[in-house]
Amino acid sequence: MYRFAPSPTGDMHIGNLRAALINYICSKQEKTDFILRIEDTDKARNIAGKEKEIQEILRLFGISWQHYYVQSENLKFHRQMALKLVSEKRAFACFCTEDELNAKKEEAKRSNKPYRYDGTCERLQDIEILENEKPFVIRLKKPEKAMKFKDFIKGELCFEPENIDSFVIMRADKTPTYNFACAVDDMLEGVSCIIRGEDHVSNTPKQEHIRASLNYEKAMTYAHLPIILNEEGQKMSKREAHSSVKWLLESGILPSAVANYLLLLGNKTPCEIFTLDEAILWFDLTKLSKAPARFDLKKLLQLNREHIKKLDDTSLNALLKTDKNLASLAKFYTQEASTLVELKEKLNAIFGPKDYREFEKESLILKEALEKCELKESYDEFKQELIKLSGLKGKNFFMPLRIVLTGSTHGPELNELYPHLKPFIKELARKA
Repeated sequence: MYRFAPSPTGDMHIGNLRAALINYICSKQEKTDFILRIEDTDKARNIAGKEKEIQEILRLFGISWQHYYVQSENLKFHRQMALKLVSEKRAFACFCTEDELNAKKEEAKRSNKPYRYDGTCERLQDIEILENEKPFVIRLKKPEKAMKFKDFIKGELCFEPENIDSFVIMRADKTPTYNFACAVDDMLEGVSCIIRGEDHVSNTPKQEHIRASLNYEKAMTYAHLPIILNEEGQKMSKREAHSSVKWLLESGILPSAVANYLLLLGNKTPCEIFTLDEAILWFDLTKLSKAPARFDLKKLLQLNREHIKKLDDTSLNALLKTDKNLASLAKFYTQEASTLVELKEKLNAIFGPKDYREFEKESLILKEALEKCELKESYDEFKQELIKLSGLKGKNFFMPLRIVLTGSTHGPELNELYPHLKPFIKELARKA
């Protein structure tokens, strides 16, 4: 069982989408169920509407799920599990205040030592706990031995007990911490393989320790995906526009192109251009590189042009939101435009209002000639017929013709454009 577990706290990051795609692919390859779980326990950071947005984005990418969970609905189970750990003396109430803990952290910093919880409240007697009226958190006792697990990408990893420490599993407001809620939910939902970003590597031994403390024996496998760097080779910030899946889609990049690009990153693939369904046939998790991958917007745009060309005419016309059959014309313009937004701008220039002021007289003559002109098979025949009918030549012919046909004084060669524009030339001649 595989799962994708995003938080509704902001725009979906491309790193999260990459994890969703790979989890989905692996679930399809193994013919097992795929879970979508919304991790919403951090109420202060949740943003209204983001849960629905996550679902809509996944559907756009062709990702479906068999089970849907909202983490906050499991709160009673989180509390039950925490109580079980306390009753078995595997966890304890901690009354240390933020000020007290911060003072100890500062002392460790001054001593040039890593901070570790010193076990102050772990040694409290039952009567001391009962008589203490201060707010408390619940901490899980650190493990007695190293936590080891195998990662499909990184190999075997090992974390010593002191590096896991006695960590908080329930906050003072009786809500679970991320690691505790995540570990318990994965148990309850029967997750067997966790694929996520390598920023979660330090969370994995804690979650393994939680499940072991709850006597959960089902084996869990892992893959921690290398981070995606920005174009300068630095960790990509959420403030960078193209780290947002929503921004990429709104910019006119097709979901199929984004998926294609993310599955190419740090991967050995049999071809460069492919669909999600095709990737399911050959994707191999173990072939992913351990090294971080660098985001390349130019490469993504190149892939987007190829995916636009592969669309059938009906689908492309629908994406362009036109009742005309502009697919052939749009595909021709992918030599200049890389996104749906840019293609719409090109098409709007052709079919929208035009600026004829520099060649106003010539444009009127050309329009009249175009109305009378027979649309020949070849551009050269069409051009000669139009020159004959208009009496124009040289710059006074070609510049206004380009403006009438494209709305611009520069662009692709008219002889190359002609076959794609031919069905609309009479319409353009009648436009003001």
